[in-house]
Amino acid sequence: MKSCTGVILHILLLLLTTVLLSTSGNADDPCCQFPCHHRGVCLSSSEDLYECDCTRTGYGGPTCKEPEFLTRLQNWLRPSPEQLHRLLTGLPWLWDIVNRIRPLRNFLMHAVLMKRAGLVEDPPAYNSDFTYKAWPVVANKSYYGLALPPVPLNCPTPMGTKGPKRLPDASLLAERLLLRKKFIPNPRGSNMLFAFFAQHFTHQFFHTDMQRGPGFTKALGHGVDLNHIYGDSLERQQELRLLQHGKLKFQMVDGEEFPPSVLEARVDMAYPDGIPPASRLAVGHPLYGYIPILLVWSTLWLREHNRVCDILRARHSAWDDEQLFQTARLVLTAETLKIVIEDYVQHLSGYNFRLLFDPTLLFSEPFQYTNRIYAEFNHLYHWHGLMPDHLELPGGRVPLTSFALNTTVVYKNGFRLILESLISQRAGKIGGGHTVPQALLHIQERVIEHGRSLRLQPFNQYRQWLGLKQHQSFMALTGDKGLADELESFYEDVDAVELFVGLLVEKTPGKSMMFGETMIEMGAPFSLKGLMSNPLCSPGYWKPSTFGGSVGFDIVQTASLHSLICRNLPGPCPYVSFEVPGFEEDEEQSEVNVGKEL
Repeated sequence: MKSCTGVILHILLLLLTTVLLSTSGNADDPCCQFPCHHRGVCLSSSEDLYECDCTRTGYGGPTCKEPEFLTRLQNWLRPSPEQLHRLLTGLPWLWDIVNRIRPLRNFLMHAVLMKRAGLVEDPPAYNSDFTYKAWPVVANKSYYGLALPPVPLNCPTPMGTKGPKRLPDASLLAERLLLRKKFIPNPRGSNMLFAFFAQHFTHQFFHTDMQRGPGFTKALGHGVDLNHIYGDSLERQQELRLLQHGKLKFQMVDGEEFPPSVLEARVDMAYPDGIPPASRLAVGHPLYGYIPILLVWSTLWLREHNRVCDILRARHSAWDDEQLFQTARLVLTAETLKIVIEDYVQHLSGYNFRLLFDPTLLFSEPFQYTNRIYAEFNHLYHWHGLMPDHLELPGGRVPLTSFALNTTVVYKNGFRLILESLISQRAGKIGGGHTVPQALLHIQERVIEHGRSLRLQPFNQYRQWLGLKQHQSFMALTGDKGLADELESFYEDVDAVELFVGLLVEKTPGKSMMFGETMIEMGAPFSLKGLMSNPLCSPGYWKPSTFGGSVGFDIVQTASLHSLICRNLPGPCPYVSFEVPGFEEDEEQSEVNVGKEL
């Protein structure tokens, strides 16, 4: 009897072992719970065991939550992001003094650069195919980097362990959460010149290779190299070049320079059938002849390149075409870096502290002059809420739906008048939900789907990565009861909200901000790291000889949005800004009126 019982127990044990072995391959990865805090790295060791690598995080303990002494002291002294934002955007009288004291301004700008750029790992630790460190992540630059590892494949839900087992339809999310109900003017006073600058500038490094998937890029330079002006291949560049005096090809229309047609520069441009070759304009990016206002920016940079070539040639008469071209390209690249930081990022920030482009501020630091574009950076930069429902152009009001392809508007209605129209028209708000025009909603749907393909971690996990407090409720995230209820019906748990959706529905921290806190805190590190890690900012390159001597270096150091436009526009210089005219005065008067009412 005992022997029979022993046999039965042995058989049951074998069956149990078989079942466990057969199901162990499908066990949940313990890292699905995202147990490691403060940038700690999760390593699963079995079906239910993991360890957190807290190296150089400033924290310790099983889940990297216990601050070390210096970390505790820094956290006590460091202002919160909300306090810092209020400080930088308030007290204009104080910042007016600070901005005038160059050593103090240098000190603060150095601190901004080190704090922001230091958040971005270089080289990246992950990409869309690797949840752990691997050599292809470092070596294969056809991948975008990832700041956080993808959600493990064998998790209970797409967002790890929280939320529904099946994510809601992307088109339904876009319609219910993102679709514009009415046009809301941008609270920063941003104009359409700013909106199209953002698109023109970023598409030189956001060049996704969709044949391979959203985790791959065609722009292997991973930074500011002006391939949208000069082409992304040597063959395209050679076709765009005049091959005389370093200049780019151009055509004259009513006494002004414009890009050549594809009859003169035989490059592929993304025009549909039916557009005659003489009307197809040739520029560096295949899509930039397709949208008229991107052509405006392409025309400005074409004129600037040829203008710089004339200046360099007057100083260096012995230089051949190649040296003039290559040096002019370096000058324009450095001009771009300066304009982006001191005009574009300055406008985005809303800071009263004046940002400064000065590469020498980092020469004493172990700074890396390489860069990798991250998928999250590409993901967050879909700011279609900036687009109004129609554009006010010299020829009249043009609906957004019929805006593309009409490139003749660039020169037939007068280049100056177009610029003035763009500067005077207010762009829309980006964040806070319900800001995307119907005509562009399909792009937002694709971004949501791409985020799922990349298996991006939830919105709250990225807040933790940035050192921000995680939102504890849908209401805390949105600040709007209706939007919060919609979100909850889709995601069930605030920790399951997808990154892109969270970025676009998050409440804005103040009346003057165009999007939420997370977009600001995430975008700034990627931007400043990408700009300051450009090789031209390195000690070996940042010197007058790189730019053709003092004459070229002076062009770089005096570059601004104002100078770029005014140097390349015949006649008197118009009002030039990324804000609509009179915006600051209007805002100040509104504050006075509010004060009187109170």
